[in-house]
Amino acid sequence: MTLAVDASLVTEQRTRAPLARLLRSELRFMIRRPRTLVAFGVLAVAPIIAGIAMSVASTSAQGGSGDQVIDGVAALVADNGLILPVFVLVLSMTMFLPMLGAMWSADALAGETQTGALRGLLLAPVSRVRLLGVKAFGVAVLTFLAVVVLAVVGVLAGLTILGGGGMVTFSGTTLPFWDSIGRIGLLVVLVTIQVWAVAAVALAISSATEHPLVVMASTLGGIIIFSILNNISGLSWLHPVLLTDGWNATLADVLRDPIPPDNLTDGVLRAACYILIGYSLALARMSTKDG
Repeated sequence: MTLAVDASLVTEQRTRAPLARLLRSELRFMIRRPRTLVAFGVLAVAPIIAGIAMSVASTSAQGGSGDQVIDGVAALVADNGLILPVFVLVLSMTMFLPMLGAMWSADALAGETQTGALRGLLLAPVSRVRLLGVKAFGVAVLTFLAVVVLAVVGVLAGLTILGGGGMVTFSGTTLPFWDSIGRIGLLVVLVTIQVWAVAAVALAISSATEHPLVVMASTLGGIIIFSILNNISGLSWLHPVLLTDGWNATLADVLRDPIPPDNLTDGVLRAACYILIGYSLALARMSTKDG
């Protein structure tokens, strides 16, 4: 009897892999995908291209372009290199970062369902909650790294190409270097939370299909529809529940001195609701999924 009990305990221990090992394995698997490496390459190049473009615009304005738009850009970026990561992050939030979050969520479940790998995982003695948590962890880490790469390269490119050691805010004040870095760090957190919300919705869709393109099309299509609805003033009663409500305005509040907290708080709470709903729907589907 004792031997039988000991054998069952040993078997259970052998079939239950340590969580840390599962997380590392999932993260390595996702990072080594060619599309992930290409995505990070684009993320690293985008701030440099943006910095060069802003520098060219500034130089043209100094030569007397007469264009109000170019003159405005020149006035904003002159010796204000730390504005570059803010500009790149806010601009990427309109489509690029949500697209990456949707892509990685599509690969996490729908992509593995399509190849048959997920069926093997579901048949293994692994908790569905544990499996979904590992997949969600991989998506969350990649999206966070994507935002960090944009911010870090943006800071380095901004200081190198545009110069300056501080940040001129929309309020007309100039923040010192470390305060500016703190604002950029806050923006990284805010952008990451919003991308996590998009990825959570995409993961819920990914759990219900075996076609990754369906996940990406549905998620990005939803963002486009939400953006259109946000621009219709007659639907102002609907705007507070739309994930994209105030994305640009809320993120731009980081450049105000002092920072108005209301929009930032509302944006974080809204994103948290979408994260909770998305993962709840994904878990409900995974609980009944057989492959």
